[in-house]
Amino acid sequence: MSRPRTYKTQGIVLRQSPLGEADRIITLYTPDMGKLRAVARGVRRTKSRLGGHVEPLTHLTVAVAEGKTLDAITEAETIHSFRGLREDLGRVSQAVYLAELVDGFAVEQSPNPEVFSLLLGTLGRLQTVDDPSLLMRHFEMRLLGHSGFAPYLRRCVECRTVLEPGGYVYSSARGGILCDECRVTSSESLISLSVNAIKVLRFLGREPYDQVAGLNVPSALMDEVERLLRTFIRYLLERDVRSAEFMNLVTSSPKGR
Repeated sequence: MSRPRTYKTQGIVLRQSPLGEADRIITLYTPDMGKLRAVARGVRRTKSRLGGHVEPLTHLTVAVAEGKTLDAITEAETIHSFRGLREDLGRVSQAVYLAELVDGFAVEQSPNPEVFSLLLGTLGRLQTVDDPSLLMRHFEMRLLGHSGFAPYLRRCVECRTVLEPGGYVYSSARGGILCDECRVTSSESLISLSVNAIKVLRFLGREPYDQVAGLNVPSALMDEVERLLRTFIRYLLERDVRSAEFMNLVTSSPKGR
């Protein structure tokens, strides 16, 4: 069934880019249509009715008119502005990173309501959580799962044998752990991974955040989990996540915490 000429949806603004002198292209992530790009005409003018509603990281409802090349946003109303994020540079940088990940993994016009709910819930929690690192790792792991790229952590990804106790290595190219025999025959770059890191990753990928929030993960172990996820995400996207460097810079300074 074709869409009506004008339709309404809700979404989260992932990013915006200038178009001409007064317009912007708004990239939204919606629960019913996935990633959606639409033009907000005249939004860069000071008197625009849309201006305050289509800023990045805003949860909003929109009315959209179909166009020949790009659809156009005709009305917008903010549902959540996530003001708690905007008042903290460190939290803003982390939220921008989350939005860039969703933008990178999402396919236009391919709905994934689980990803929408994940992003919406994580942005809300990010405003108040004491230590965002566990929340960020949970988001990364769940996003990979909802996008079809969940790391294979139960057996050797190559030969499917049960893993013996000891040290492990992870292959980004194969998307999982390799046993000692398969790692010997591999010529690719591998990431060392401890058994405790595997347990944390499994838990993050399996449980909702309410169950994860009480975990007490030592900083060295959290760094190991973060390194694995960042490396794997970079491999899948085939590029560096642009916002990651700024986020790291801001959150590593006292003022960014």
